[in-house]
Amino acid sequence: MFFKSKEGKETILELYNQKLKELSVDYSEKLLETKFGKTHVIIVGEVHLPPLMLIHGTGGCAPLMLESFSNLSSKYCIYAIDVLAQPNKSAENRLDMKTLDYGKWLIEVIIKLRLKNVTLVGFSFGGFISLKVLELNETSIKEVFLIAPVYIVNGNPLVNLWKLFIPLKKFIKTHDNKKIKRAMDALFSEYDAFTLQFLASTFQHCHIDFSPLPIILKQRANSIKTPITIFAAKKDIMFPGIKMIKRAKRIFPSLKETVLLKNAKHVPNNKDFKLIENIILKRLD
Repeated sequence: MFFKSKEGKETILELYNQKLKELSVDYSEKLLETKFGKTHVIIVGEVHLPPLMLIHGTGGCAPLMLESFSNLSSKYCIYAIDVLAQPNKSAENRLDMKTLDYGKWLIEVIIKLRLKNVTLVGFSFGGFISLKVLELNETSIKEVFLIAPVYIVNGNPLVNLWKLFIPLKKFIKTHDNKKIKRAMDALFSEYDAFTLQFLASTFQHCHIDFSPLPIILKQRANSIKTPITIFAAKKDIMFPGIKMIKRAKRIFPSLKETVLLKNAKHVPNNKDFKLIENIILKRLD
């Protein structure tokens, strides 16, 4: 199970609902049955507009992605996905990262929603899921935007151990907020009180997967034909931006554009998210 207790799950979902309410947007919700587990989706925008899927990263949820991309619904119908086995309203089933299961799961979601020509916007682990979809079956995907994605390069394991994983492990044991703040300072370009509370609650009440992250094989990347845009963060210790762009240019023949966010850590700030949002919107002009 992903949640450590019923009480912990209730705490997380209270924060989830609080953030969703704060967004003050008109939305509908769907809970889809898939063979990998129930999948919760928040839909924002007119359904006749081109479909765009927002896929959050580890420790995230659909309302946080909607907050970062508040203007996309002016030109797209947004489907914000709650990723499986994360602090949200989807099933607690963790899939095997070494297989294509995450791709199979999201394609099943797309089919259940009856969508075609979907634009994928994947942040961090959401980028990994997006690439797994492209490895498996690209027919329903129009274009992909990856933000500091997992699966292209990894950072220095010793740096990540010292700056990120040791503080997180200590926080999980002690619940000392100084430890979680140290990890968040290494990950986030900026963060507010809610983000601190949500992440602290997640690491306190959830079983987080600290498994090594895989890297896409060159031959798999070579086979992808869908246009890809990558936003890489220069100060990202987990997936260094310059290293990512160099490898992406070597392995993805369908790479359309790369953008190096020069002052960004793994999680960009609001200004960078607006830059990303504007580039996505301009693709429809």
